[in-house]
Amino acid sequence: MIIQPGDNTLDLAELPGEEPMDFEDDADLPLSTDEADEAAPASLKAGTSVIRSYWTHAPKGPGVYRMIAANGEVLYVGKAKSVRKRIASYTRPAGHTNRIARMIALTGSMVFVSTATETEALLLETNYIKQMKPRFNVLMRDDKSFPYILVTGDHPAPQLTKHRGARSRKGDYFGPFASVGAVNRTLNALQRAFLLRSCTDSYYENRTRPCLLHQIKRCSGPCTGEISLIDYAALVEEARGFLSGKSRAIRGVLAQDMTKAAEALEFERAARLRDRIAALSSIQGAQGINPKTVEEADVFAVIEQGGQFCIEVFFFRTYQNWGNRAYFPKADKSLTPGEVLDAFLAQFYGERPPPRLVLLSHEIESRALLEEALAERYGAKVEIAVPQRGEKRELVEAAAHNGRETLGRKMAETASQEKLLTALSAAFGLEGPIRRVEIYDNSHISGTNAVGAMVVAGPQGFMKAHYRTFNIKGEELTPGDDFGMMREVLRRRFTRLLKETPDAAPADVAPDTFPNRPDLILIDGGLGQFNATKEILAELGVTGVAIAAIAKGRDRDAGREMFFVEGKEPFRLAPRDPALYFTQRLRDEAHRFAIGTHRARRKKDFTKSPLDDIAGVGPARKRALLHAFGTAKAISSAALPDLEKVPGINAATAKLVYDFFHEKNG
Repeated sequence: MIIQPGDNTLDLAELPGEEPMDFEDDADLPLSTDEADEAAPASLKAGTSVIRSYWTHAPKGPGVYRMIAANGEVLYVGKAKSVRKRIASYTRPAGHTNRIARMIALTGSMVFVSTATETEALLLETNYIKQMKPRFNVLMRDDKSFPYILVTGDHPAPQLTKHRGARSRKGDYFGPFASVGAVNRTLNALQRAFLLRSCTDSYYENRTRPCLLHQIKRCSGPCTGEISLIDYAALVEEARGFLSGKSRAIRGVLAQDMTKAAEALEFERAARLRDRIAALSSIQGAQGINPKTVEEADVFAVIEQGGQFCIEVFFFRTYQNWGNRAYFPKADKSLTPGEVLDAFLAQFYGERPPPRLVLLSHEIESRALLEEALAERYGAKVEIAVPQRGEKRELVEAAAHNGRETLGRKMAETASQEKLLTALSAAFGLEGPIRRVEIYDNSHISGTNAVGAMVVAGPQGFMKAHYRTFNIKGEELTPGDDFGMMREVLRRRFTRLLKETPDAAPADVAPDTFPNRPDLILIDGGLGQFNATKEILAELGVTGVAIAAIAKGRDRDAGREMFFVEGKEPFRLAPRDPALYFTQRLRDEAHRFAIGTHRARRKKDFTKSPLDDIAGVGPARKRALLHAFGTAKAISSAALPDLEKVPGINAATAKLVYDFFHEKNG
């Protein structure tokens, strides 16, 4: 709940990162307006006054606090061993960094949540930051889950598959891997080495003869009895052993079997074993540098250049390098690399199980607290260390080297992107800089499966987290009415935007924050689409957004595009103008995204069964009905007594299925 202002007494304390103030913990000091307070800017004084009024009700124990702007925006989420002492430190009239001063000046209210321990406060703070994305916190930006390899444990013939998300399925999970590409390469090699099936359970149960993967020696064919379940289980155990770190032992056994097969003149079997050994060698070779003394660890190195931060993460499991990933957290330039890494780690492990060892390039303030929190959440001891020598230090330095190169490339790309945005602004005659471009396109086949797509670009390149798709819903639209589809997409997009931020304009957004309103809308279409866009924005009262349409040239030749911009006659750009190439890239990305979304929707409709629309008929009953009748059409024409005879289908379900088809047909 929001704490209401109370009396004007204050307890001063220490704020991490600033000079400590030596006052007794429970000393209540009356507020006074001294010379420094009078000299503070009016907005800072107002924010300080708000914080003082909330201080009296702040918890004295551990907890989490939120600083909220007058418009309801969450500015900052913080934790403290004593919330009351931490809040008091924000009321000092001077001595704050620019970041803290801006945060205080914008504060209009506060919310406090008490916790039993400081560890609980850390976990709650992490959840709030991920949900609310406060402007003044360090933000991960990319919080996608990592892919794992799963050997299922809920089937007589376990499946080898890629997994991402919650570990709800029974089985053994191996990972994380840094990228889907690393998982796919490893899965392909594991299939060649251990011949485990990758098909789904439903596909497995419906096989009557071996599939293509068996023919090309990528599966042992347990579905049709090409291998007994006992022998298949032995292959599964070998795969589990290899993924658990017993790679040398597994390869040694295979090498011995290959030698024995060759000596017994079983050359075909020896060749198969040789291929399996080669596949295992390719896995280890593709993983990069493998440590000799570190079995399991995550390695973090933070790099700072020009006020930008990069955190490079390497994953080591079973003495193997399972890939790396770079993160570019959103953080204020005034923060030190250690402070950024400290805030980043709590968010990184918010929903990811940690390894037994975490190696860091910089010391962090909350190391002991984070170790305790991770051990409490995941039930296993976690050590966080900053190595100074040996192989562990070499791993950290390797991560830092990769991070420096990655950040250098990122900064070069950003500078190039900003130049292109400047060139685009000049080409279209816009007054200010472009910070956000939205590109729109539609895709359909004669009006069916119609979708609209919105692609977003900014100084950082294409912002895929901001992409949006729109399923065209207008029943009054004529099939193939591209103008009507564009009107619907834009109306839905800007109606929602106006509800979320009715008064905000791009210029009102902080320089380090990516705006949610566009400076420029680029439409893939000609004059008709341009006019349709103008009409919708005028109807909704949207101002301050430039509109441009790009029409394909004669014979659809690239380089001969015609541009339509408000206040200018239709024009073309010079064939080698960088702004022309940039608009082509933007248009092509919107086209790719729209086409991909349309194809996915069409494919879903192709594979959709009428049984999916029957409430109470899940995958098992659907499978039983299809096994009994073969097709959905046969099920729809089946008599009620025949439906009741299907194994696993009771009388109530049979009546449900029968009524669904007959009411629909009737």
